[in-house]
Amino acid sequence: MATVNDLVLVHIDNKPGFYARIEDIVPDVKPGWWQVRLLVLTVPLQVFTWILDESQLNGAPYTMGGTPVRLDKVVAPATPEQETAPAKPGPALVEKAVKQGGGAKVVSLAERKKKD
Repeated sequence: MATVNDLVLVHIDNKPGFYARIEDIVPDVKPGWWQVRLLVLTVPLQVFTWILDESQLNGAPYTMGGTPVRLDKVVAPATPEQETAPAKPGPALVEKAVKQGGGAKVVSLAERKKKD
């Protein structure tokens, strides 16, 4: 189910229409329905509030004024580094490395900027 801060692709008339970020989801006065506030990623930015049920938030098609509409949650593709990178060490392993004098070097971006 798409939720707050998710990016969705809104299909209008069975064609990709626009991207939007879900800003808020609050219950509507009608049971089982939700007021979904969308930040539409166009120029200029726009904010829409649509009243949808849970199945529509899950990607089920519906119509608005006779026009087919569907929301698809956007999932970012994995980068090659994410696919091949080993799992990140847990807090206990990091703490042990720091105690042994190892660990990651901390680079201050503020200090680096002063040098330039």
